[in-house]
Amino acid sequence: MKLSIIFLTLIILTSYQNKKENDLQKDKKHPFYVGTYTDGDSQGIYKYILNEDGTISKIGLAIKSENPSFLTFSHNKKFLLAVNEINTKGGAGTVESFSINGDKLTLINKSSSGGAHPCFIATNKSDFVLTANYTSGNVGLLKLNKNGELSDVLDLQQHTGKGSTDRQKSPHAHSAWFDFDNKNIISVDLGTNELWFSKLDTKQQKLIPSNPDKMAMSPGSGPRHLSFHPNKKWIYVVNELDCTITLLQKNNLGKYDKGASFSTLPEGYTESNTCADIHSSSDGKFVYASNRGHNSIAIFKVNINNGSLKLIGHRSTKGDGPRNFSLSPNEDFLLVANQLTNNIVSLKRDKNTGLLSFIHQIEAPTPVCILFN
Repeated sequence: MKLSIIFLTLIILTSYQNKKENDLQKDKKHPFYVGTYTDGDSQGIYKYILNEDGTISKIGLAIKSENPSFLTFSHNKKFLLAVNEINTKGGAGTVESFSINGDKLTLINKSSSGGAHPCFIATNKSDFVLTANYTSGNVGLLKLNKNGELSDVLDLQQHTGKGSTDRQKSPHAHSAWFDFDNKNIISVDLGTNELWFSKLDTKQQKLIPSNPDKMAMSPGSGPRHLSFHPNKKWIYVVNELDCTITLLQKNNLGKYDKGASFSTLPEGYTESNTCADIHSSSDGKFVYASNRGHNSIAIFKVNINNGSLKLIGHRSTKGDGPRNFSLSPNEDFLLVANQLTNNIVSLKRDKNTGLLSFIHQIEAPTPVCILFN
């Protein structure tokens, strides 16, 4: 009897240890989804895994979808949302909501994005949804319910005006962001060359213009995306057309002032280039931006006293057209989606120096967005 109890105890302990080891192993692997353009070999949204050593493994197609170019999660991460960068007969693109079932996604419903060619989507803690519609130059507001169903468009912020270059003859909303309080919104318009500020009225479910409601960027800069510094005082705006990053600093009134701009390119570089994406490390010490043309990730060190940036290096993306990139959840790695060469590249990040080194690459059909679980 005593031997049986000992034997049973050993089995339980072994089982517990194996489960603990398996859980630890899972924690070291980071699944991620890839949004794509489907005018080539891609069929929709794909799932991959970033392994502990920085190598990438492909799981496969998560769901078929037309041009799911930008992805995000609901606040509780039970649902995945994608904009379909298309232009329907009614002149609007769509937004899709999916439930997550293991390695597969299941469509819940689809709504209009409120404009043509949506290229960006964001959610806040209350699962309000913002879409940036590039061609029509507007921002749509929707709401996700507890079952993951998207509402129709609740409100629409139409941008007006133009910039000074051939790419800026009309509004082109490129991204829309919830600020730290989840109610203030910054819409980035490449076409008007401005940032548009508004507040979310949760009762009326509308976007209310702030005062001031706009900020002009440097002529011809073409603002595209932004990154919030963790100190909640600074914002870094990456400018697609003039290949710079502009610092915004919050003043005593809680508004933003435009500061200095910093080039993403090496000194003396004269070939064509456009910027695409930008991210800050969670410790606030480094900022990264993607160059398309130079095909690199520009690496900046942050001056913790005033937010200014110092360019400390570049790392090749081992591919052409680095569109979107993302830091891994533990920030040990940086993954880059090379749109034009159909590959995703894994770069190891030194947390002390901020510098990057190549680890691995894998084929991916027209990748344009990387979203970690």
